[in-house]
Amino acid sequence: MRHYIAVIHKEVNSCYGVSFPDVSGIMTAGDTLDEAYRQACEVLEFAAESWTEDTASEFPMPRSIDELRLDPGFVESARDAILMAVPFEPSPTRLAAE
Repeated sequence: MRHYIAVIHKEVNSCYGVSFPDVSGIMTAGDTLDEAYRQACEVLEFAAESWTEDTASEFPMPRSIDELRLDPGFVESARDAILMAVPFEPSPTRLAAE
């Protein structure tokens, strides 16, 4: 099973915003951390279903936290954020394509 790192930000009087450094353009939000986590799992699955058709590229593989820490963009976006590992199990049809 793969795990994608989710970056979660929370401003005063806002919901928890979630983004994925390895899957650009995919974001979601939740009113609580639990809801943000559930939404993150769902949006990751939804994005993977149509990624190849929409982008003409393979769904990105997740980087390890050690690899991400070498990325200055990630380090900046993760400052003052909560990091969460979101599990992702590719469907059998996507596994056959990989």
